[in-house]
Amino acid sequence: MTTVQKRPAVNTFDNGFISRLQKQLPNFIPPAIAILIFLVVWQLFSWTPGATLPGPIKVIQDTWILIFWPFYDRGGIDKGLFWQILASLQRVAISYSLAAIVGIGLGILIGVNQTMSKALDPIFQLLRTVPPLAWVPISLAALRQNEPAALFVIFITAIWPILINTAVGVTQIPQDYNNVAKVLQLSKKEYFLNILIPAALPYIFTGLRIAIGLAWLAIIAAEIVMSGIVGIGFFIWNAYQNNAVSEVILALVYIGVVGLLLDKFMVWIQTLILPAEQK
Repeated sequence: MTTVQKRPAVNTFDNGFISRLQKQLPNFIPPAIAILIFLVVWQLFSWTPGATLPGPIKVIQDTWILIFWPFYDRGGIDKGLFWQILASLQRVAISYSLAAIVGIGLGILIGVNQTMSKALDPIFQLLRTVPPLAWVPISLAALRQNEPAALFVIFITAIWPILINTAVGVTQIPQDYNNVAKVLQLSKKEYFLNILIPAALPYIFTGLRIAIGLAWLAIIAAEIVMSGIVGIGFFIWNAYQNNAVSEVILALVYIGVVGLLLDKFMVWIQTLILPAEQK
C-alpha cells in the first residue's frame, strides 16, 4: 500500500503580503535614497567651519528624550510633543469643522444665487488674501483671549478654499442635470440631495483638502505669537527663545509628518464618499 506524502500547505497570506511588498518596494526606494542623501548633505554642512545649524546626529543627541518619550507632562506648558501636537490638532478640528460647515453653506448660497455672488464676491476675494498672521492682532483685540483668537485665525484661514471651490462646483453643474430636474419636477430638497450635492462633491473635497493644510499652517502661526498656550507653535517659539535649535528642527519634522497624515486622511475620506468615476 503506497502512502501519499502531503505537501505542506502554502501560506497564502504570507505570499500575498510578500508579493504586495515586492510591488511597493520600487516606490519606497527612490524617496528613501533621497532622504538619505539629504541627511548626509545636511550633516556635512553642519560640520563646516562657522556652521550654527545642528546636524541630524546633534539633533538626535539633543532631543532623544523628546523623540523616545513624547508623553511626559510636568504641568503648565512643559509637556511632551505628543500633548503639544494633540492640543494643536484639537484647535484645528474645532475651527476646521466650523469652517467646513460655514464654507460649504455659503458656497452653495452664492453658487445658486447670482445676486448674492455679485454682492459677496468682492468681499470674499479681499479677505481671502489676508495672511494668517495679519488676523492675529485683530482676533486678539476683538476676542481678548488667546484660545478663541487662535480658533478664529484657523477658521478665517481655512474657510476660503472651501467656500470658493464649493461655489465653483455649484456653478459647474451640467445644464443637462438641471433640465432633467425640471422635467422630473424635483422639489428643492430632491434637487439639493440628488443633483447639486453629488455634482459639487469633487469640488468640495478639493476645497477641503486645501483647507486642512492651510488650517494646520494657521495654527502654527497663531500659536507662535500667542504666549502661554500649549501647542506645537508655541513650543517652537519657546524653544527658539531658549536657543534650543535642535528642538525647533524636531518640531518641524513633527509638523510635516502630521500635515502629511492630515492630507492622506482627507484623501481616504474622499475615497469613501465619492463614486469612483468622480475621484
